[in-house]
Amino acid sequence: MPVVNRIAAFSDEIAAWRRDFHEHPELDYDVHRTAGVVAEKLKAFGCDEVVTGLGRTGVVGVIRGRLPGSKVVGMRADMDALPILEATGKPYASKTPGKMHACGHDGHTAMLLGAAKYLAETRNFAGTAVVIFQPAEEGGGGAREMILDGLMERFGVTEVYGMHNMPGLPVGAFSMRSGPIMAAADRFTIEIEGKGAHAARPHGSIDVVFILSQIVTALQGIVARNVDPLASAVVSTTFMRAGETFNVLPQYGTLKGTVRTLDPEVQDLVQHRISEIVQGVCAMHGAKGTVDYVRGYPVTLNHDAQTRFAGQVAGEVVGAENVDMSVPPVMGAEDFSYMLERRPGAMIFMGNGDTAGLHHHEYDFSDEAIPVGVSYWARLVETAMPA
Repeated sequence: MPVVNRIAAFSDEIAAWRRDFHEHPELDYDVHRTAGVVAEKLKAFGCDEVVTGLGRTGVVGVIRGRLPGSKVVGMRADMDALPILEATGKPYASKTPGKMHACGHDGHTAMLLGAAKYLAETRNFAGTAVVIFQPAEEGGGGAREMILDGLMERFGVTEVYGMHNMPGLPVGAFSMRSGPIMAAADRFTIEIEGKGAHAARPHGSIDVVFILSQIVTALQGIVARNVDPLASAVVSTTFMRAGETFNVLPQYGTLKGTVRTLDPEVQDLVQHRISEIVQGVCAMHGAKGTVDYVRGYPVTLNHDAQTRFAGQVAGEVVGAENVDMSVPPVMGAEDFSYMLERRPGAMIFMGNGDTAGLHHHEYDFSDEAIPVGVSYWARLVETAMPA
């Protein structure tokens, strides 16, 4: 595997950083320790500029090549963890019960730090590399907040790239695609008001439990019977609550869930049909229903030219035969999508090997993947801006 020799030489050091981040997971925007360690290391590496507090707790490092150039390549890593109780049994397992790096952001942060160290040492490029460490990817929209704080304009970013580990894909392999690679993620809350009654007198009630059950079933018909079979959508009801005891028919009930789509027209269709179904079922039974539909992260849309370029660079690191350029889209979501709305770029998946899946309590980032990922970042900059 032709990783960069210099990077291979300090891969153990990067793995130690990764394990330290893993031991000290932080959530959402509350990544003060992680951001502090990142900023301290970027300064120690000799970055030309280190900015903290962007998008609340984001960190940005600027590294100028040994020759001037007009291109500014941004590379992004996420720093936040998840509210999950870890069960890996690793010696470096989380020291904070109920929080763990179950998505590999510890590895993403460590690898981009490794790339920053290498690039600050060698500076074998003509232009500027910008390393972006963002908080709150797991639902908090940290990328959006950094953009609103002027990320792209302040640092003059012309292209931006992201990378995410992928369990099940072998270490030493990459995958990506042009166009939609990850889904838009919306959420809905449905509130129903019926008429409470004694459970032995259901004829005197408007039974919200019965109504909620019909809505859950009907929602599955949106994908089955309304969405084009050649399109993609997911409607998942993940929360149902009504009542407190066995002998009372409750008056109020709640459903919550998520919608994942790859196309704005499908997204509009699903939102419209959810409202129609709720109002229709409620009208049929004489209940009242409201839908609060919130649009979340947009579709992660890879740009054609940058996708081809990133795939070429990945192929130079691991061999073209180990790069899948037509991977099916993933219905998970990513707030890197906001960055791709503002600048051309691409998200790539990097193999994490045969590990537990993302967001699983036994997941762990594979340290064997570190030299591969860091070499990809380094070659991306050196190839995009040759000295």
